[in-house]
Amino acid sequence: MRRTTLFRLLTLLYLAAVAVLCFAKFSSLSSVPGSFLGIPTDKIVHFFMFLPFPVLALLSFELKKPHLFKLVLIVVLLFITGCLLAWATEYVQGLLPYRDMDPKDFRADSLGLFIGSIASFLVFVFTVKKANA
Repeated sequence: MRRTTLFRLLTLLYLAAVAVLCFAKFSSLSSVPGSFLGIPTDKIVHFFMFLPFPVLALLSFELKKPHLFKLVLIVVLLFITGCLLAWATEYVQGLLPYRDMDPKDFRADSLGLFIGSIASFLVFVFTVKKANA
């Protein structure tokens, strides 16, 4: 199995897990502590839920030593795609009778996507061999 195929499958599994976490009704679960270091636990969960998206999505492409500008453009497009996905999940949650739409959740999602985008860019730059090496 090729590396990109593996990461495409992982990305699909990740998106399915995000959908379950965002849209399922978890009435039987016990509540989690209200905050950790002064940050609401719900926002921490949203941050970590969207953090891996840019990394998984970037590794799903067959990028062989792209120019720096092309890599930046791809990472920015993945960030925007992730933000659209995060906004869509919040919007749909607002339509569900057992969920609420919270703009602060979207901010936490976007921060996770931003940090994940920077991490994916740096990992790609430092792990892919230079074209003329």
